[in-house]
Amino acid sequence: MNLSILFGLIIPGILTGVGALPVLFLKRDVPFKYVDALLGFAAGVMLAATFFSLLLPSLESSGVIITTIGLLTGALFLSFLDKITPHTHFIKGEEGPSSRLKKIWLFIYAITLHNLPEGLAVGVGFGFSDYKSGLIIAIAIGLQNIPEGLAVALPLVGEGYSRGKALLISFITGIFEPIMALLGFLLVKVLIKILPFALSFAGGAMLYVISDEIIPESHKRGYEKEATFSIIIGFIIMMILDFLLG
Repeated sequence: MNLSILFGLIIPGILTGVGALPVLFLKRDVPFKYVDALLGFAAGVMLAATFFSLLLPSLESSGVIITTIGLLTGALFLSFLDKITPHTHFIKGEEGPSSRLKKIWLFIYAITLHNLPEGLAVGVGFGFSDYKSGLIIAIAIGLQNIPEGLAVALPLVGEGYSRGKALLISFITGIFEPIMALLGFLLVKVLIKILPFALSFAGGAMLYVISDEIIPESHKRGYEKEATFSIIIGFIIMMILDFLLG
């Protein structure tokens, strides 16, 4: 593994914490309109990366059957984890089995659960024989992690946590992403024959997160139009980036 690949595996997760840095300097709360627009942008970036760098390469290398099976398996796996693990969202509230854990730990777990398929997608992308796929996914996940980090930190400050603690928690939620990226990369390198399935599995998991978590969160506060057009802008930017790097 060369340094550029290692850098690509690690940096996207760290950017979650980087995105939360503005909470240290903001004098007042960021209007939810802008938060929802940022979440929409993140969703659009992830959608484009999922299609162009995960599902399309899987289709081209293995055909529609393997890609479909992998996509459905990835989505069902995330849905299963969602159902059996207790976690909470500041807008949607608690999900999964009841738990005695404090709300903050359930929130951290929810964000961590969300980050696992993103890390897997980065690792599988770099495990692909074409370095470009991994680079595009790493850029996409890194771009969406920046607004996500801010979206994690702002509710924490609103709940009464200090700005420093909110920043620390944002960094913690991003730690598991590079770990999952490394595991995905090593798995694909060892079991190269499963690569098409792994690509579509990661794509299905990403689609589940986008549809079940990010888009609903961005539409809960009445700024659906802002979020929707931000999704389109994010998708277009990643589509252009994929074209230019291709």
